[in-house]
Amino acid sequence: MDCLPLPLGEGWGEGSPQCHNPTMTAQAIPLWRQLQAAASVLAAIRRGESATPALARVSTDLRPGAQALSFHVLRHLGRAEALRRQLAKRPPPPEADALLCTALALAWQEEGAPYSPFTLVDQAVEAAKRAPETKAQQAFVNACLRRFLREREALVAATDSDPVARWNHPRWWIARLQQDHPQAWEQILEANNAAAPMTLRVNTRRIPVAEMQARLTEAGIATTPVGRYGLILAQPLPVSAIPGFGEGLLSVQDAGAQLAAPLLVGSAETNPPYEGRAMRLLDACAAPGGKTAHIAELVDAELLALDVDPARCERIHQTLQRLGLKAEVQAADAADPAAWWNGRPFDAILLDAPCTASGIVRRHPDVRWLRRESDIAQLAAQQARLLDALWPLLKPGGRLVYCTCSVFKAEGEGQIAAFVAHNNGTRLRPGPGHLLPRNGAKPGGVPDNEAGDHDGFYYAVLEKGALEAPTRPAAA
Repeated sequence: MDCLPLPLGEGWGEGSPQCHNPTMTAQAIPLWRQLQAAASVLAAIRRGESATPALARVSTDLRPGAQALSFHVLRHLGRAEALRRQLAKRPPPPEADALLCTALALAWQEEGAPYSPFTLVDQAVEAAKRAPETKAQQAFVNACLRRFLREREALVAATDSDPVARWNHPRWWIARLQQDHPQAWEQILEANNAAAPMTLRVNTRRIPVAEMQARLTEAGIATTPVGRYGLILAQPLPVSAIPGFGEGLLSVQDAGAQLAAPLLVGSAETNPPYEGRAMRLLDACAAPGGKTAHIAELVDAELLALDVDPARCERIHQTLQRLGLKAEVQAADAADPAAWWNGRPFDAILLDAPCTASGIVRRHPDVRWLRRESDIAQLAAQQARLLDALWPLLKPGGRLVYCTCSVFKAEGEGQIAAFVAHNNGTRLRPGPGHLLPRNGAKPGGVPDNEAGDHDGFYYAVLEKGALEAPTRPAAA
């Protein structure tokens, strides 16, 4: 019997399935059970649910393997669905179709597959037989998959001309990237289809990056520096196994996300723009608190962190407590300052705005299948409302850092161009702009489009003219 995929729980870097040492497993879990669980996750995503709650419903013994397998499936779902259409013009009932597509996504390409195609087919048929939702479709699943084994090369070749099968993204998503990034759209899609590494941010308030890296090396943990604060693990680990994490010396944060705090407040290396005087800072849309904590690591300031969701505010508190940092945390809608602002202007504001999350598909492969093209305009309107609401709260000469984890220009370059055009005296300072997802780390350097391993982001640094005084919004 094949061994299980490597468990991927909280704090693990998401990666390719690997195997347990059999001596470490009290009782092997049959692969057919893992396939049933992975298929249930896919079925939930097809109903419009994100992978996180779908995986939370999977039993704890199956969850690590189900996550590893379902993430692999989501990265190959376009190909799997194209193959299923070759095998059966009419889809079977949803549960059987999810199981069939799960098996095809895992088996279509031998290189990088977690199990051999014959093992996957055999266990998928077993999974169909043992579940009441799919038992009636057992013969259908068996026939499709046995034909797939016989005609695999021809069936794959027949789907090669389908861009959704080739790139494993919705057709509208591919077209949007071709329009927004005509020279880099293939690079973006290829990056999205790879698993992201586990990247750590060093709390440089407590320990230098080089010293932290040496400590990890001494513990047998290989890392590669990225950016000013980051270390990429050669292999993902549970946070409980990483020296210094429990002490508050490290956080898990993508290298691209690590740019937000220094863009807002500077750093020791870049001459903080507010050095020598007290700062009042706002982190709007702050949960789960990674960027809030990074700001507090870099500067001593009066820091307010907002999030509209009280439950997510609790995560900000937990993050700050683990790191031994302080900030005021408030559950409030950043777009409605009349309900929470005390009239005291801010020196700097970080607006990490809600977005399509199209830049973090490496870590959340379900995003591409959940989003609809109409979401872009709806989210762009929400981002514009937040910009308009927060800009009056900024001191003259202050800065607002706008960021999204999106690669779509409507949520980045286009959004900021429209804002600057409608706000006289606003200065757009040099900044990263669109940071495209990239796999493969190079030692040191600031993550950008040419170096480093990071997710996709957009960053704009806006400076308020000296004559633009902050104004209190009228009560609703």
